[in-house]
Amino acid sequence: MDDKVIDSRTSKDGLCIRRRRECLRCGYRYTTYEQIERMDLRVVKRDGMHEALSRDKILHGMMKACEKRPVSMDQLDLAVDEIVAALHADHQREVPSAVIGMKVIEKLQNIDSVAYIRFVSVCRQFQTVDEFIELLRKSERKTAQDALQRKLPLK
Repeated sequence: MDDKVIDSRTSKDGLCIRRRRECLRCGYRYTTYEQIERMDLRVVKRDGMHEALSRDKILHGMMKACEKRPVSMDQLDLAVDEIVAALHADHQREVPSAVIGMKVIEKLQNIDSVAYIRFVSVCRQFQTVDEFIELLRKSERKTAQDALQRKLPLK
């Protein structure tokens, strides 16, 4: 396809280049995104199996946790991009699935407390109801603490 680049910009996160292009034959304009090609990270599962790191799989898990919650796809996309970038920065070739789960948990805790609880309840595989109740109490305390910090004036 013959086209020309009309405009190039670095994305907000600096991880890709957005290019506005125009087809030389028909004049149709469209946008492409170019990302740095990284070596594939392999995920080491709990059972010892290995599989390729999948951005879509992380996004799907977060979407499931955020179902029927006031969380936008833009928020989730940005969170997944940040998680994947952190995984690539912290690991050379392999990353334990538990590390990915913890990074997702950290992001969801800041995005939506209900989605956070949903994800943790699946990820951590609680053995007793008491373990789950303790997590709820910790989350409730953090939410109250965050609310207090927002109301207090900065010194």
